[in-house]
Amino acid sequence: MYDKYVGYVDDCFMKDALLQKAMREAFEVFCNIPVCGSPSAELLAGFCDSILKKGGCQLSDEAMDESFEKVVKVLAYFNEKDVFAEFCRKKLARRLLFDRSANDDRENSFLTKLKQNCGGQFTAKMEGMVTDLTLAKDTQTNFKNFLDSNPNLQPGIDLTVTILTTGYWPSYKSSDLNLPEEMVKGVEVFNEFFDTQKKLRKLSWIYSLGTCNVIAKFEPKTMELVASTYQAALLLIFNYVDRLSYSEILTQLNLTNEDLVRLLHSLSCAKYKILIKESNTKTMSPNDNFMFNYKFTDKMKRIEILLPPVDERTKVIEEVDKDRRYAIDAAIVRIMKSRKILGHQELVMESVEQLQRMFKPDITAIKKRIEDLVTREYLERDEENPTIFKYLA
Repeated sequence: MYDKYVGYVDDCFMKDALLQKAMREAFEVFCNIPVCGSPSAELLAGFCDSILKKGGCQLSDEAMDESFEKVVKVLAYFNEKDVFAEFCRKKLARRLLFDRSANDDRENSFLTKLKQNCGGQFTAKMEGMVTDLTLAKDTQTNFKNFLDSNPNLQPGIDLTVTILTTGYWPSYKSSDLNLPEEMVKGVEVFNEFFDTQKKLRKLSWIYSLGTCNVIAKFEPKTMELVASTYQAALLLIFNYVDRLSYSEILTQLNLTNEDLVRLLHSLSCAKYKILIKESNTKTMSPNDNFMFNYKFTDKMKRIEILLPPVDERTKVIEEVDKDRRYAIDAAIVRIMKSRKILGHQELVMESVEQLQRMFKPDITAIKKRIEDLVTREYLERDEENPTIFKYLA
């Protein structure tokens, strides 16, 4: 559509300035209208994900570059570029962490296009994520060398750990999962290795992002199950018992009810019924009992057990709102630091001007942030004229 109407204005109307302005205003209106409840920024990020991930749209390098160019042109009409950036970051994280990126060069090319058109701050976190994955390969090599030189320290399992920098990646829910014995030794060995490398850094394990390859011995045949760390931890409990209740599993794994319901549903009520749920309902209750399904079989020797998808839209919007508060605070402080004394209206207008490149700031939100900065003693009101603010160094 963009190419079509740009062609009309350029070719049929000789790039008439009035029509260019009208087209720009029209695109700014409909590019910011939600579609079926989804913000346009989310849909555009989804399109980018579809052409960058494995199994997505198969495009030549030339067609890919052309698509990137069109994305950044359309993005210019979005009021909420920060929402697009956050959805992009979420989807990039999944591609990188679960090895779903089709091509590293294309990922870098896309980030370069965004950086050229939106500035370095727009892509800084995403570039940091890509760098983390590159460094993670070196860390894994060093870990293997550490194990080779310390034969008495063996994790007992084939362990791969990816070190992420907290500030770059989306926030993930971490829990005090009670790992089974088979996994505990691996964590302890890696912690010991990490202490020799980065003594001043602290590791926080995000088990919700982990994947495990589990060898399961069923009566018909032995199979390889590709599962999440949570799913694998749950299955390993059945190495020692044949039957467990919902409450017993909850206590042993130390999970939330929400997480456990998703796990049990994926293992007993979805496509692959690795566990047998004694009641025939698909809802979970504390009185439900589960048994390992020894008779399970499938024509494939290796299967992937998927967890039910989680709607991340609400979380993304919350993250964006939090980041906006920080961005508004930073803009106000920057302005006041350079101007020292400024009227309320002028401060609001200058803040809007600085922020509108990333999002359309709400005037009420800016006023609230000004009051908050006064409370925190970054600014103070003039004693004679309360509409004038002074910067406090």
